Amino acid sequence: MTASYLERLAARSAATGTVLCLGLDPDPEALPAGFPPTLAGIERFARLIIEAAAPYAAAVKPNLAFFEAFGSEGMAALERIRALLPADLPVVADAKRGDIGTTAARQAEALFHRLGADAVTVNPYLGAEAVMPLLERMDRYAYLLCRTSNPGASELQGLIVAPDFALLAPAEPLYARVARLAQEWGPGGTVGLVVGATAPAELREIRAIAPGLGFLVPGVGAQGGEVEPVLAAGPATAQPAAGRPGAGLLINVSRGIAGAALGHSGDPGERLASAARDWAARLPVLR
Repeated sequence: MTASYLERLAARSAATGTVLCLGLDPDPEALPAGFPPTLAGIERFARLIIEAAAPYAAAVKPNLAFFEAFGSEGMAALERIRALLPADLPVVADAKRGDIGTTAARQAEALFHRLGADAVTVNPYLGAEAVMPLLERMDRYAYLLCRTSNPGASELQGLIVAPDFALLAPAEPLYARVARLAQEWGPGGTVGLVVGATAPAELREIRAIAPGLGFLVPGVGAQGGEVEPVLAAGPATAQPAAGRPGAGLLINVSRGIAGAALGHSGDPGERLASAARDWAARLPVLR
């Protein structure tokens, strides 16, 4: 039987000793000298990041928008990059998908089968119907946007929703209701949450609501989130994510690693590798 996503993630976390997720967001306006702001430059820099930094990561998270912006050629480049990744390195497609019925089913086909993603980010705004096709495979995973790291996150995610007596849920912020509902969606072990490091109090609250779900945590480094609160409250404390190396936690770093290649002399690959090693050491698998 194929190992579950959480099992594969735990194995990689144990092998690397870290919960670092390597974000792959190659911005044409932020490339090192010698890399033109074209698709060719983007692909070459992305390949360099993978070569230099991926050995130190528990997972890699390509942001599809940076490739989709170049049309079909950009997606072909992403597929080539995907083919370079070792089989034991989980790939999280940062796609933020989610749509009704047959559309979501085709999104699952595109991301899981065509691209070969192990996990995807999903917008839960349309409800369980939209999310279910992305949760049905026991060997894949969907991270639902719960409390994101961007400055405007609270405009909708912080709105108070009415009590739900069927869920035994009090009046609470929308992000808390998403976390509560997520535990009821899917066959079990295929759903987690995106929770930003820039909201440590909310992260602790969400972990209390959903003790068994894996967390994908953006927002450390360039966005200002602190590592220590995430390491303290981020690991799962119940099944299915607890009880294995990393406890279902991934902490994403994108610009904090890619930016090491900018504005300096010397080999950009060596600087990328050094930054990845440093971040991996800062984000250890806690025993």
